[in-house]
Amino acid sequence: MPELPSAHELLSTAVTALGGKERTGQITMAAAVDHAIDTKEHLAVQAGTGTGKSLAYLVPSVRHAVRTGRTVVVSTATIALQRQLVDRDLPRLAEALRAPLGRAAKFAILKGRNNYLCLNKINSAIPDEPAEAELFDAFAISRLGREVQRLNEWASDTETGDRDELAPGVTDRAWRQVSVSSRECLGKSRCQFGQDCFAERARTESAQADIVVTNHALLAIDAISGVQVLPEHDVVVIDEAHELVDRVTGVATAELAPTAISAAARRCAKLVDEQELDRLDGAAEAWHEVLDNLPATRWDSMPDGVAPVLALVRDAAWNTRTALNPPGSTNAQGDPEGAAARTMALAAVDEVHDTAVRVLTAFEESDPATRRDVIWLSAEEIRGVARKTLRMAPLSVGGLLRNRLFGASTVVLTSATLQIGGSFDGLAITWGLPAQTPNRPDTGTANGSQAPADAETIRWSSLDVGSPFDHAKSGILYVAKHLPAPGRDGLAPAYLDEIERLIEAAGGRTLGLFSSMRAAKAATEALRDRLKTPILCQGDDATNALVRKFAEDPATSLFGTLSLWQGVDVPGPSLSLVILDRIPFPRPDDPLLAARQRAVESRGGNGFLTVAANHAALLLAQGTGRLLRSVDDRGVVAILDSRLATARYGGYLRASLPPYWETADPEVVTKALRRLVSN
Repeated sequence: MPELPSAHELLSTAVTALGGKERTGQITMAAAVDHAIDTKEHLAVQAGTGTGKSLAYLVPSVRHAVRTGRTVVVSTATIALQRQLVDRDLPRLAEALRAPLGRAAKFAILKGRNNYLCLNKINSAIPDEPAEAELFDAFAISRLGREVQRLNEWASDTETGDRDELAPGVTDRAWRQVSVSSRECLGKSRCQFGQDCFAERARTESAQADIVVTNHALLAIDAISGVQVLPEHDVVVIDEAHELVDRVTGVATAELAPTAISAAARRCAKLVDEQELDRLDGAAEAWHEVLDNLPATRWDSMPDGVAPVLALVRDAAWNTRTALNPPGSTNAQGDPEGAAARTMALAAVDEVHDTAVRVLTAFEESDPATRRDVIWLSAEEIRGVARKTLRMAPLSVGGLLRNRLFGASTVVLTSATLQIGGSFDGLAITWGLPAQTPNRPDTGTANGSQAPADAETIRWSSLDVGSPFDHAKSGILYVAKHLPAPGRDGLAPAYLDEIERLIEAAGGRTLGLFSSMRAAKAATEALRDRLKTPILCQGDDATNALVRKFAEDPATSLFGTLSLWQGVDVPGPSLSLVILDRIPFPRPDDPLLAARQRAVESRGGNGFLTVAANHAALLLAQGTGRLLRSVDDRGVVAILDSRLATARYGGYLRASLPPYWETADPEVVTKALRRLVSN
């Protein structure tokens, strides 16, 4: 094969073909990604909004795939970015580079099996058991029936069976009626619809692609399960890498609720003897009783009376499993519907058994700071029904990522926000990479051992390619130093007065980011009566619809909580002011983050800075990044939490933010906002 043009030449060709302009940060990033792929050295790249980072990693990735015949996996955290890559960026790039590469690059999208319709489940009529709260809810059942009917009709028309292509969407409950998890799947060779399976078709297409776009969750499943889900690859690009640890942790989190045990028993009805069902139902009742008498808190040791009940759950699940699939069983060969029902029952029982075993073995290590899992009991109310659920999550996923991800492929990690406190080390250590600066505290690894040291052989480099925005000239960072520190009793009157004054000066045009939904709703209710401009609040409508209304009317303000901190992209005059009510520290009673903080402190590190402050710094960087979305944007970021200016950690947090011009003078800010409105 003739030598391909360099990554820089291909980038120039692509940018010209797509009608863009070359940007210094984009060129620098593409060269760094190309170098990382060639040298097999991992790379972390911070690339601000407007850099064009998608092209900067796609061009060298496509070049590598075409040159070597090896697949490159691109992983994202959000559906929006997946769609942008597959529907817009990759088709245009493949066409633009067809001539210099000698062929059009091939690409595919791959998601978890439960994102695709299961033809066997649709045609076998094996419904999920209704949730207990829905058993006597006629409206919920009728809605479910209507949605399932629409899904059955859609199954005859869809080419992909991909849930994300269904518009309008359906509830999770309805989707579960027509989909299966990987554990519930019969397998291509045993399924009567194996040749037409949407999930298998997607896997086949991905195996032939140069670029496979997937998500962090499937990347985690591929790493955790030990079963190859993704096609063979030697390079992984992780976009939105600041979310990697949370997404992997989510996949590795398990729960054990009495309702799950009861649901597993119902799955086994008519498949095993009634005696086995009674044992499993009895275990569910015993588990409910023991949890009902315990407080919702983290477990540092096994509470009295829990171990015997867990053993009862484990043994009942194992006995039921053996009855479902006895030695020498043909597992309902020749009866596809029976085989599907049995497989789904096995999956449910296995989940119960494996989780019970995980809890029973979790406390074998005496020191909580070095255990693999953090375990806690949560209490919540669902449709008026109080429920307690035991949950467990890994103390850290660093060891897992180091062994299964960084040890297997060359990895490029990128995001607009990767530096915390001015350093890449904070995130790198949670990924399982060694710190680049000495004596950095760490959060340990998944198995509780010490984090990797600088002297070890794993190599990675970091790069900040900056931003095309002139933050100091385009934006003001206003810290309301005169306000009292935020309390626990909601928004103080002085905060509401400050928000009112700022929004009046801005003429609306405000995105209000609050640390809780309660605060967002309280501010909305109070200020709707005090302001002449309209306010939308998250929860009033679907989030996408609210953002669209906000973008269409410059006088409108939008208040909301966590998902808006990262999910709003509104360039232009509709967004001139971003208000953050407080530093987004994690809740002090968050069991997982509190355990991680304690683990750092047990090794002599600064747990607050390493866990709580880093968590807050990432969210602050994401939230303040909502202001400037194009080079023509201008505006103010107002942080009402005076601790950002007065506390010792304030400088550390500010070092994570874009370099806006800073002030604590409210008069300077209101005058600047009024000038923006008048221009």
